[in-house]
Amino acid sequence: MASLDSFKCRRELDVDGNSYVYFDLKEAEKNGLEGVSRLPASLKVLLENLLRNEDGTTVTRSDIEAMAKWVQERKSTTEIAYRPARVLMQDFTGVPAVVDLAAMRDAVKQLGGDPESINPQVPVDLVIDHSLMVDVFGSDDAFKRNVEREYERNGERYKFLKWGASAFDNFRVVPPGTGICHQVNLEYLAQTVWTKEENGQTIAYPDTLVGTDSHTTMVNGLSVLGWGVGGIEAEAAMLGQPVSMLIPEVIGFRLTGKLPEGATATDLVLMVVQMLREKGVVGKFVEFFGEGLDHLSLADEATIANMAPEYGATCGFFPIDNETLNYLADTGRDPARVKLVEAYAKAQGLYRPEYEVDPVFTDTLELDLSQVVPSLAGPKRPQDRVALDNAADAFAMTLHEEFDKMASAHKRAKVEGEEYSIGHGDVVIAAITSCTNTSNPSVMLGAGLLARNALKRGLKVKPWVKTSLAPGSQVVTDYLAKAGLQDDLDALGFQLVGYGCTTCIGNSGPLPEKISKAIKEGDLVATSVLSGNRNFEGRISPDVRANYLASPPLVVAYAIAGSMNVDLYNDPIGYDEENEPVFLKEIWPSNQEIQDAVRTAVTPEMFASRYADVFKGDDIWAGIEVKGGQTYDWDMTSTYIQNPPYFEGMSMQAAAPESVSNARILGLFGDSITTDHISPAGSIKADSPAGSYLQGHQVAPRDFNSYGSRRGNHEVMMRGTFANIRIKNRMFDGLEGGFTKKWPAGEKADIYHAAMDYKAEDTPLVIIGGKEYGTGSSRDWAAKGTRLLGVQAVIAQSFERIHRSNLIGMGVLPLQFEGTGWEELNMTGDETVSVSGIETLKPRELLDVTITFPDGRTETVKARARIDTENELEYYRNGGILHYVLRRLAAG
Repeated sequence: MASLDSFKCRRELDVDGNSYVYFDLKEAEKNGLEGVSRLPASLKVLLENLLRNEDGTTVTRSDIEAMAKWVQERKSTTEIAYRPARVLMQDFTGVPAVVDLAAMRDAVKQLGGDPESINPQVPVDLVIDHSLMVDVFGSDDAFKRNVEREYERNGERYKFLKWGASAFDNFRVVPPGTGICHQVNLEYLAQTVWTKEENGQTIAYPDTLVGTDSHTTMVNGLSVLGWGVGGIEAEAAMLGQPVSMLIPEVIGFRLTGKLPEGATATDLVLMVVQMLREKGVVGKFVEFFGEGLDHLSLADEATIANMAPEYGATCGFFPIDNETLNYLADTGRDPARVKLVEAYAKAQGLYRPEYEVDPVFTDTLELDLSQVVPSLAGPKRPQDRVALDNAADAFAMTLHEEFDKMASAHKRAKVEGEEYSIGHGDVVIAAITSCTNTSNPSVMLGAGLLARNALKRGLKVKPWVKTSLAPGSQVVTDYLAKAGLQDDLDALGFQLVGYGCTTCIGNSGPLPEKISKAIKEGDLVATSVLSGNRNFEGRISPDVRANYLASPPLVVAYAIAGSMNVDLYNDPIGYDEENEPVFLKEIWPSNQEIQDAVRTAVTPEMFASRYADVFKGDDIWAGIEVKGGQTYDWDMTSTYIQNPPYFEGMSMQAAAPESVSNARILGLFGDSITTDHISPAGSIKADSPAGSYLQGHQVAPRDFNSYGSRRGNHEVMMRGTFANIRIKNRMFDGLEGGFTKKWPAGEKADIYHAAMDYKAEDTPLVIIGGKEYGTGSSRDWAAKGTRLLGVQAVIAQSFERIHRSNLIGMGVLPLQFEGTGWEELNMTGDETVSVSGIETLKPRELLDVTITFPDGRTETVKARARIDTENELEYYRNGGILHYVLRRLAAG
C-alpha cells in the first residue's frame, strides 16, 4: 500500500551499498510535524507506522498531526489505526485463528473463489509451547516421557496445526519441544528493523508485532514494539486490518547506578513491578531510559519487558543502543541486518546514546539500581515483593492473616511410607520455568553455579520437593552443558522436563500422590517457588496455596532449604556431611563468577545451530500425517477441531443489517461483568452443557481436558459461554451460574439450551449490561460465543474498549445507554427489546431502543451505537471482520 506521504518524508537509506526506502522522521519534523524529535522512542515507532500507512481513510493527516500535538499535551484522545509488521501466536490461542482461516477457505470455495486467496497478509509465527505438562520429573528420561505424553494428549490439535503450516503462505509453525514463543521470538524471530519487498524496492521499518499471549511484551527488550491482544484482534492484524488504539500516555522510567553484589535481574524486575503497580500504568506505555541502562544486559532488559502485564502497562520499551546490536550479533543474526539496525536507528533518531536530550514523557519515576536487594514476590500476586531478609517473617504473617493458621503454625503431617513429615510453608514445588528468567544466561548459569557449590558442601534437595527445569529455549541446555553445570543441576533433581510453559501457567503436573494426600489431610498451606511471572491463587497447583516468584538461583536455594520458614539470610540452608551448618551466602556465586561463566559458555554458534532447523521438529512431529490440501479435511468426529458456522449461507454481497424486533433478553447483568465471566475458561464440569456434549461423543470426564485446549471446537466453546459458575444473571435473585429465563413460560434454563431454543423459534436475542461491560483480558471467545448464541446486540451503560471492538468484529452491535441504565428503567429481564434505525446506521449514532414490559407498557430510550469509526461500520455491515476480509479477498 503506497503512502500518501503528506509530510514528504519518503527517503532512501544506503547501508553498505544496499538501498532501503524508509519514512524519515527528521524530514517529517521539518515538513510540519514540529517537535516530534522529542517523542519517546516507542511513540516514534507509532509515528513511523502512521506515516508509512497513510491512506486518507484508516490513517489521515490529522491522525499523524495528533502525534505532534502529543509532545505539547503529553497525552491524547485520538484513536489511531496501527498496523504491526507481524503476528506471534502460541498454540492455545493460535488454534482458533487457524480454524477461522480454514473455515474462510471453505467459504471462499463455496462462493466460487480461489481458496488460496485466503492467507495471512502479514507474517505469522505460531510456537507450540503451552501444552507441555510436568508429569515426570527428577529423572534422566523426564524430557522424553513428558514430550511423548504431550503428543498423546494433543495429537488432533498438532495434526491440524501441521496442516496449517503446509497449507498457508506467511504462516510458520515452530513444533513442540523447541521453546517458549517469547524466547524464540527474542532469540530468533525478531529483527528490530523489519524489511519487505514492495514494487521492486526494499522497505525498512521498525519490527513491530501483536501476539496472542500477554507476555509478547518480552521482545520490547530488543526494541521491538509489541504487546498481547485477543484472538479477534490478532486475526484482524493477520489479515491485514489495522488495530485500533488510543495514542497512549508514556511513563518514563529512569534507571541509574548498577546492580550490587548478589542482586539479580529477577530481583530488579520484582522491584520494578512493585513500583509501577503503585504508580498506576494500566493502558500506558512504559519506556526505560537513563545511564543505568549501560549496566544492564539485553537479557536483563527482556526480563523487565516480559513482566509488563504484571506491572499493568501495555508494554515496557527499551530503545535501540549498543547492547541491542551486540545481542543481535551474539545470537547469530545476519551481520547485514545488524548493520541495517544501527544505520536505521541513527537515521531516525532512535539510537539511545545519540539522544541530544531526554524524550518528553507523560510522567516519570526513577530507580537507583544499587538499591535493588534479593527478593521474592508472593504469596499470590507478582507485585507483592518481599525482601529475602524478611521472607520467613512475611510468610509467618501470611499464615496468620491470609490463612488463619497461626495456631497450627508448627503442625506437621506424616507422609505415608516415608520417614519425614511436612508442614505449613514447606516448598513442594521448586520450578525453574517460564520465559521470564530462562532467556537470561546470568540467572540460569547462576543457578547452576549455586547447585555446584551446594553439592560440594554435601547439600541435597528435600525429599518432598518436586523439582523441574523447563527452559525457554534449547540454547539454555547448550550453555549449561558447556559450562558443565547441567550435571550439577541434574544431581540436585533439576533435570530437563521439557521446553515450554509449564509451572507458570499451571502445567506443573500432579504432585506425588503421598505428598498431595498429606497436604489435604493436614489442611496444610504448602508453597511453591518458581522463576516465572504469574503466581495467582489456584494457578500453580490445586495442592499449593502460597506461590512465590524468585530468581532461578533462589529456586534452587529454596529446594534445598525445603521451606519458606527458613530465614536464608540468618538460618543455615542445610548441613554438610559433618553436620556443620551451611549458609546461603557461603554457596552463592559472585557476580564475577557468573559473568565469567556467561562469557565463556554462551556463544553465537549455539543460537545459529539450534535455530538452523527450528521449524523441522523431532521425529514424532515428522511422523504426523497431514490430511487435506488447500482446504482442511475436517473430521466430523473430532471433539477438538470443528468447522465453525460463521459463514453458513454467506453471499458475496453483504445484506444490510436489520433492526432488532421484539428480542428476548438472554442475560441481564450488573456492573463489571468481565470477559472471564463471559468466556469459557478452566475445567469443564461433567454436568455442564459442554460436559454433556463431550460425554455424548464418548469422551470420559477424565479426558475432558480444559476449555483452553478445546478452543478449536465451537460446539464446546459456545456451550461454555456465559456459563461461569460465578456469573449472576439478574433475572434471578442472587443466583450464580449460567442460567436464564426461557419464555414464553419464563422457566429457568441454562443459557446455551435456551439460546438454541430461541434460535429454533427465530426469536432474536440481546444482552443487557451495566457499567464496564467486558472488562479484563481480551478473550476472543467472549465475543465469538456471544455471536454463536444468536445475540444481535449488547446494550450496556459502558464498555471496555477491546471487548467492544471484538463484538463488532463478530457482527454484534454494541449499544450504550444514554443517560440511563436498566436499573433506572426497573427492568427485570422479562421484557422484550426493539432497536430501530440499524439499517441506515452511522458511527456513534443515537438509536431508539423500545422496551416492552410484561404488562404491555412501552418505554423508548436512547442508546448510542458504539461503532465509532467508518472502518468498524464496514465490519459490522459485513457481519464481522472475517466476513469483510473474506469478501474482499474473494473478489480479488
